[in-house]
Amino acid sequence: MDTNSTKSYTKYYVIAWVFGLIFYFLDYVIRSAPAVMLPELSKTFSVNEIRLVTIIGTYYYTYSTCSLIAGIALDRFGAKYSLFTGAFILGIGCLLFMISSQFLGVAGRLLQGAGCAFAFPGCVYLASKGFSAKSLATAIGFTQCLGMLGGSAGQFVVGPWIEEGMHIDIFWLSIGIFTIIVAFGLWFVTPADITEKKEESAVKKQGVLEPYKIVFSNPQSWFCGIISGLLFAPTTIFAMTWAVDFFQKDRALDFHTATISSAMVAFGWVFGCPLLGYITDKLKRRKPVLVAGALLMIVTLIQLLYFPDILTTKYSMFLLGVASGAAMIPYSIIKEANPDNVKGSATGAINFITFGVTTLLSPLFSRLFGQTLNNTLNKALHFQQAGLFWIIGITIAILISFLLKETGEGKHANSTKVVI
Repeated sequence: MDTNSTKSYTKYYVIAWVFGLIFYFLDYVIRSAPAVMLPELSKTFSVNEIRLVTIIGTYYYTYSTCSLIAGIALDRFGAKYSLFTGAFILGIGCLLFMISSQFLGVAGRLLQGAGCAFAFPGCVYLASKGFSAKSLATAIGFTQCLGMLGGSAGQFVVGPWIEEGMHIDIFWLSIGIFTIIVAFGLWFVTPADITEKKEESAVKKQGVLEPYKIVFSNPQSWFCGIISGLLFAPTTIFAMTWAVDFFQKDRALDFHTATISSAMVAFGWVFGCPLLGYITDKLKRRKPVLVAGALLMIVTLIQLLYFPDILTTKYSMFLLGVASGAAMIPYSIIKEANPDNVKGSATGAINFITFGVTTLLSPLFSRLFGQTLNNTLNKALHFQQAGLFWIIGITIAILISFLLKETGEGKHANSTKVVI
């Protein structure tokens, strides 16, 4: 009877996970879309480009901090209430972003970040209940695949719309209303976790912050977050915020080509995330695939910066996106390196650390290279120096990865063979 009940609820969690993918898709559309409408947003909020990028970057302030809240909410209240709340807040944030006020623009972007913080942890939470451990990395990779498809659409699709004359208010109004509809859809399709009562009561007895005490006291959690943040940064800061501007001004590409090239990173993720997740599941090892993906990122960036004639910009960016799918592997490692009863908090914690890294690197990159984008005389050198910034970050991620403990099943299988 219990087995049949579990199987029945597993199906519901899978259905809810699929619906959660829509929320996560919208997360990335909204995260990346401002990159293709910088001039229009500058006029709306009456600010210069550097100030606008700062406004857009506030997304990561609330995204990183609210990831912790999302983790607690998932462990204490389940996915039903958490995902509804996150999607609803995201929809309100989009609606505020269409008002011609710098203050409301900042408020809207902060709400967008806060709402989006619930999307990925919620999907991982649902996937961990709907899929077996053997296919969890593949499910997480596919989740990120859909997210990055949204990131690609936020530039690939929205860019041409803006170029053809769509007013940005129409975009923000439409996506805001649609996101609120998705919020209510999540409310109706997500199970209320009634099969997890014992687990929930145990978590509540622990206290609100006890799960994070467990996760953050584990050095492996910090290693996972820092590595993921350093591998994510070239995508979130460069490709989704600055790339269109850099390609137009440093590489002299037209707006259409710059937009397509920038979007190719997110499009690469569509293939890279599930592919690398599948490979880690097949090999039953996490670290080799993580390091290989990071090394490929470096090779691709070197080609883009110093040997641009070998591959066109859009293909280089696509390969960069495929390789940077490795940034999702630490999301599997942190769950496996921490107890099962803090799985929601573990995902919230890695999101907090990952995008905390982004929050720190974004203003640094803006000061070093964004502010000089219009003033530099040697465009090629400026572009190379900006790219070298990301190569250094990826190299640091590789070095830290050697401190990670292998959590894949392959390690345990080998250990068993040795004992026998």
